[in-house]
Amino acid sequence: MVPELEEYVVPHPVIIIGAGPIGLAAAAHAAERGLDFLVLEAGPDAGAAVGEWAHVRLFSSWSELIDPAARRLLEATGWAAPDEATYPTGHDWRSAYLKPLADLLDATRGGAVRYGSRVVGVGRSGRDLMVDPGRDDVPFAVHVDGPSGPERLLGSAVVDASGTWTRPNPLGADGYAALGETEHADRITYGIPDLRDPAVAETYAGKHVAVAGRGASAQGVLIGLARLAEAHPDTHVSWLLRRPSVGDAFGGGDNDQLEQRGKLGQDARAAATGGRVTQVTHFRTESVAAGADGRLTLTSIDGQQVSEVDEVIVVTGFRPDFGFLTEVRLDLDPALGAARVLAEQIHPDHHSCGDVAPHGHRELAQPEAGLYLVGMKSYGRAPSFLAMTGFEQVRSVIAALDGDLEAAGRVELVLPETGVCNGAGAFDAPDAVSDAGGGCCGAPAAEPQLVTLGRTGR
Repeated sequence: MVPELEEYVVPHPVIIIGAGPIGLAAAAHAAERGLDFLVLEAGPDAGAAVGEWAHVRLFSSWSELIDPAARRLLEATGWAAPDEATYPTGHDWRSAYLKPLADLLDATRGGAVRYGSRVVGVGRSGRDLMVDPGRDDVPFAVHVDGPSGPERLLGSAVVDASGTWTRPNPLGADGYAALGETEHADRITYGIPDLRDPAVAETYAGKHVAVAGRGASAQGVLIGLARLAEAHPDTHVSWLLRRPSVGDAFGGGDNDQLEQRGKLGQDARAAATGGRVTQVTHFRTESVAAGADGRLTLTSIDGQQVSEVDEVIVVTGFRPDFGFLTEVRLDLDPALGAARVLAEQIHPDHHSCGDVAPHGHRELAQPEAGLYLVGMKSYGRAPSFLAMTGFEQVRSVIAALDGDLEAAGRVELVLPETGVCNGAGAFDAPDAVSDAGGGCCGAPAAEPQLVTLGRTGR
């Protein structure tokens, strides 16, 4: 075992926060190594966040969406992977892989997966944030709002795979909700509406829809709305862009090794130039207000306005929640909110999804010994995460917790080359990558378009 954990790793399990693709992968590696573990999931079942975008098809094929340790455990029970050359929807990923994996892990000796268990605090047993003496010699105290009420659980280590899905970025350009954004929330959708659902499509058919965001998710929405407009010609879209131009938003096209993402960019370009979409550049939303007719006017900080809007779809990315980690010691990049050592490797101004170097326990460890941020949460607001990256992260982290530093230090991952991810550094450059939302590996894109693996939260 790693030295800091020797005194208490045996009597207490590794606590894993989140039963999504990365959290369950961490549990699979723990199970394979014989480490006791407890997975705490706020939702009602495995992959709850994935279930919120069940209609979306991923950019990545099944071959890139199954953790190796999870595969070994499942195949030992007779489970057969789906056709690895096909691209699952969120529903497929959840039903064919995440739920069977969670059921297996919950039945594993020394393991458990608990649902409806929201982590509200993580600290050191008997020591608040300021106490130094003996800090590394006591277990973590994890406070949970569970089905039976508040609980206090002890853990030898904490692997936070809670993701970012529950905290979408707001419409407002300052990083906070725009004036009036909260008051008009009934007209604003955060995420990807399922335009195949007739009831959902009716909300937007024949309407003026403002779409904020520039990444893959926003592009998927544009494609879906453009197709809706073919049947409902009065449908019109205002595409709100914070940058001076679209630039390279449409990605690598035929050169993208994630083939389906390349196709998304090509289809999005066609939708954006097909006459149904008006690009509104330099638009950084300050306020949302309703007129006498009930329709909305969006105003930019420079006074530019988009008027007579019926609905707004905000696809500007996500951010992690550190609210339950205030009593543990963190070292985070001040801009991204990512693990500081990792930040330079993943900054979207310098890296795309595929050229981020594989990384593991060294980059993900926090000053609080035994605490690791993994998955989307480890990337903070950076949109360049891939599920394969997360699988490699937890393989390394769990090996380190097991004291197998040789395995923890190995690299067992080769990533595809990919198109350009979003960034926010070159604020006004004509071809600057966009507002910090969405991203090439960002939130789900509307069916029948595709989304890159990984921007799935829990």
